[in-house]
Formats: sequence, C-alpha cells, structure tokens
Amino acid sequence: MGRCRAYPEYKDSGIAWIGVVPSDWDVLKIKHLLKSEKGAIKTGPFGSHLKGDDMKGSEYKVINQRSVIDNDFESGEFFVSKKKYDELIGFRVFPDDILITTRGTIGRTAVAPIGLKDSILHPCLMRLQIDQNRYINDLVSLIIQESGYFLEELKILSNATTIDVIYSENLKNVAIALPRTIEEQVAIANFLDHETAKIDTLIEKQQQLIKLLKEKRQAVISHAVTKGINPDAPMRDSGVEWLGEVPAHWVVTKVKYLFDFVTSGSRGWAEYYSDKGALFFRIANLTRDTIEPKLESIQNVSPPVGSEGERSIIKKSDLLISITADLGSVCVANEDLVDGYVSQHVALCRPNRSVKSSRWLGYFILSDQAKEQFIGSGYGGTKIQLSLEDIREIDAAKPPANEQIDIERHIDERLVKFSKLIGRAEDQIHLLHERRTALISAAVTGKIDVRDWTAPAPQTNKEDAA
Repeated sequence: MGRCRAYPEYKDSGIAWIGVVPSDWDVLKIKHLLKSEKGAIKTGPFGSHLKGDDMKGSEYKVINQRSVIDNDFESGEFFVSKKKYDELIGFRVFPDDILITTRGTIGRTAVAPIGLKDSILHPCLMRLQIDQNRYINDLVSLIIQESGYFLEELKILSNATTIDVIYSENLKNVAIALPRTIEEQVAIANFLDHETAKIDTLIEKQQQLIKLLKEKRQAVISHAVTKGINPDAPMRDSGVEWLGEVPAHWVVTKVKYLFDFVTSGSRGWAEYYSDKGALFFRIANLTRDTIEPKLESIQNVSPPVGSEGERSIIKKSDLLISITADLGSVCVANEDLVDGYVSQHVALCRPNRSVKSSRWLGYFILSDQAKEQFIGSGYGGTKIQLSLEDIREIDAAKPPANEQIDIERHIDERLVKFSKLIGRAEDQIHLLHERRTALISAAVTGKIDVRDWTAPAPQTNKEDAA
C-alpha cells in the first residue's frame, strides 16, 4: 500500500465504517445495485424436510454453503427431482449470481460460474443479481466478504453485536462505496486479484510449513518411544507388527501390566453440572498433538458424597485417554486436574510402580504405533469407540526407568522447539491475513488509487531463481 498514492480529493461517505471516499465515488445501498429490487435478492426456499421422490435424480443440484465456501460448483451431495425443480424455479441460481452464506458461517461469497447447470438455492444461501451494466459482480462480492466494514454496518442494521443470520431486508440496506465507472471497478478488482493471490500464496506456504512441522513432531515422538534416543543401541524384533524393531534391552509388554487400574467416568453426570465445584474432564479438554490438557473450556461438577464415579477421581500423573471421537488422544494429569472427575468418554489409567515416567507412557499412547492399535485398521476395520479392554491390550516396549526419564526429557525439549516454530508460522499467517484485509479495505474504500496499476511482467527464470 505504501507504493500506492491517494486520490486527489475525498468526501465524507456518511458511514462511520467507511470514512472518506474519493469525491467522484457513489455511496449506495445494496438494493440500488440490483437489476430490479423485486426478485433480484432471494433466500433459498426449503430445508431438510425434503424426502422421497423430491430427492431422486442427480440432474438438478442444490447449491449449498459448502459450494460457496470452497468455491466449488462441480461436486455436490444434495439434489432434487425435476418436479421439485420446476416447482421452485423462482429460486434458480444463474451464472454470475452473487451467492452469500446467511447462517452459521455468514458473509462468505462466491460468484456462480458461467456454464453452471440448472441449480436451486439452498435455504442457508442468499442470491444477489446486480445490474452488470453499472457494476461488476466480482468486486461487489469481494466487498461483501472481505471488507470488514460491511459486516459492521450489517450488525448495526440488525441491532445486534453479533450476527447469526443475515436477513435480506437488512442486507439490502447496507451501504457500500463504488466508483462510477466500470473501468475503475475493473481496475480495483484486477489489482486485488493479483495482490491477494500473492498473499494467499504466502499464507499457503506457512500452512504447509505448519503441516510439515506437526508431522515431524509426531515422527519424533513415535521414534523416541519405540526406538529410543541412543542410535547405537542394539535392536531386536519385538514380535509385534506395530512396534517393529525395538532396543534389545527393552521389555515388550501389554500396557495392562503398567497400570494399577483402568476405569472410565460414570454416565448421567450432567445433572451434577455447576458453576463451582470439581473439574469435570471431558474430551474437549484433550488435544490430538500433545499430552498437555486443554483447559480453555471448563465444566465443573458438584456430585453428592458417595456417588458412583468417585472411583474416577483424578490424581497427578494419571493418563486420561479418549475412548470415543478422536481415539487415543491423551494427556498426563498435572496439578490443575488433581481431584477432578472424568466423563464417561474418557478412560482414567493409573500407572503402577514399574512406570518411572508417566509422561514417557503418555507419549507412547500418543505415538503412531499406539494409534494404529487403537483404531484397529490392521484387522480390517476401523474402531469408532474403545473399550477399557482395548486399552489394556495395547502392546508397548518398556525401557528401563532411567531411559523413560531420558526419553521424556528428550521429547519435551524437542516439542518446545517445534512449538516455537509453529507459533512463528501462525503469527506470520495472522499478519498476512491482517495485511490482506487492510489492503482490500483500502482499495474498496478508495484510500489508495490503483487506476494506473498494471500487473508486473512475468519474471524470467533467472529472476525466479534469484
């Protein structure tokens, strides 16, 4: 933006969120952009009540939120019969329609592509048909989705601090600023297409880096708990497919011999929920990547004395393992969890004296080798729930006490480094998103003048290499 100049003259837009705009721009309500206010703005007419014959066939697609969010109009899972399509022809989606998500994930947009086959609007979408003799739909779509002021204005019109649903009457009265000429609108759209594509590429590279770092982190855990951290240690076949070779002096055993007991929480504890009381540890408090608890979402319980479930009170160093949902997610109980209770979806496993380091054992449960055993894919199926016996029967390779502690420390130290690298990449993504939003906002409100902007010439191979 620093390379772009401002417009020579500005005027007050009259809209707090927009501020000043170039003096020859118009500030218009959405309804004034439409082909004709009647019929040019529509919300989908039906919901999940369609059954039977209405849902037969595959020719007449229902364009839904996922189509808009992914900008994918080819694939689809929701279709209607010809009879229902003919009945709802007034809600047809045409090429170049602007589609807006109106429920759940709101304010996401896409422009229906040229060549779109006969399709109907989903009830969670709204269709806008703008006057293309005066405005370009790509720029209007971008303003709706990407300019922060649009949703702020919509909140005011909706008389709300947050928006759960976008209603057409409110949407029609949101004001946006636009140049008067198609040529200037096209110039802004082209500039933003080029510049946001560069930012999006950088974001994607950071996301790829995070993915690779997480894969490497998992590989470090899995290698350390099955191969050890001494590269010179003699190895032997464990006799267990999942484990492969292990250090020759390690003991291959079932984890049931490493626990004093394995239990899970009681059913029906929702009636004991309270604002105060003991921590109630749920699957929401587990992460799939670490053995640390996630305590952003806390539920407390106040059970009566002697209630069934007191057997599942958490003590320090207990292993808490998910037995539904993301099977095998695990954390090692720290001081924050002591004297809490586990839910029926979490197994509480208390290590015995042969386990010198609960964190070593927690890391083993988190390893790829343990997860393979949990999901049971090697036996021709995938489990959707674990029994306590499934946990007890997991095969593990147990190092001597001193090596358990060494492995714990080794993994802890490596994970701190991975956490820092991932954090830096996430910070970069956040900054890039902020830059993207600021750039779009500046362009679509006329804070920068891009009328003379031209796309740079493609770089030569030599320049690319540099």
